[in-house]
Amino acid sequence: VLYKESVGTGTPTPITPEMERVKRNQEICSSVLYKENIGKATPTPVTPEMERVKRNQEIISSVLYKENVGKVTPTPVTPEMERVKRNQEIISSVLYKENLGRATPTPVTPEMERVKRNQEHISSVVYKEGLGKATPTAVTPEMERVKRNQEHISSVLYKEHLAKGTPTPMTPEMERAKRNQENISSVLYSDSFRKQVQGKAAYVLDTPEMRRVRETQKHISTVKYHEDFEKSKGSFTPVVTDPITERVKKNMQDFSDISYRGIQRRVVEMERKRVDQDQENLTG
Repeated sequence: VLYKESVGTGTPTPITPEMERVKRNQEICSSVLYKENIGKATPTPVTPEMERVKRNQEIISSVLYKENVGKVTPTPVTPEMERVKRNQEIISSVLYKENLGRATPTPVTPEMERVKRNQEHISSVVYKEGLGKATPTAVTPEMERVKRNQEHISSVLYKEHLAKGTPTPMTPEMERAKRNQENISSVLYSDSFRKQVQGKAAYVLDTPEMRRVRETQKHISTVKYHEDFEKSKGSFTPVVTDPITERVKKNMQDFSDISYRGIQRRVVEMERKRVDQDQENLTG
């Protein structure tokens, strides 16, 4: 307080590029001097307790940060702002590419593809090893209702921020390009499906709740089946009898009689005896 009382009124000066450069140099020098004064330290392993404290600190910092944020006035994004933003992105991309030197392209060999796939598998395995055990929870009707409400609210807020657009007619060229894109997307999706999903089974936890639902579905299906059977029992569908149907019916009856009485077996035995007798007559 006493220090501020002795300070008089000053004249504000604009921040020039030279002042910005000097400020950055000072920060770099301070960082270098700070690192030179640091001695050698002993690394300590990161324990689960330290991870928990770190997460709690981040959550507390986020809450305090949001409490200190005052009210702001939202400004609409005008076409001029969009144009400036796109220009900045293009300039940044051009400057970034200018700083890059010349490179020699190398072909992607099968060995490189194999190493890349192995790395992806290793990363997936290591990621799954770091996951702890989880307790599956059943999806209740209340959770389903809240989820649907959130989707509706998100959809409404998204549509409120959309501006009015100018409709454009769909030309044959646009239709052709759209079909080509759909075909390309379908081919890429099929390739990805064959490489990642096809031939692999999806594991689902068999919880008591799922077993109860499955048993309930079986009971409901059985009840529905018996109900439909009782309704259709005693009713029949009339069929017109024509000569072809009568002939087929008679043939089926003859086949059934032959199979039931063993006539076919006796006919085969008589035919074999006749062949043997003919052979004896020829040799005799």
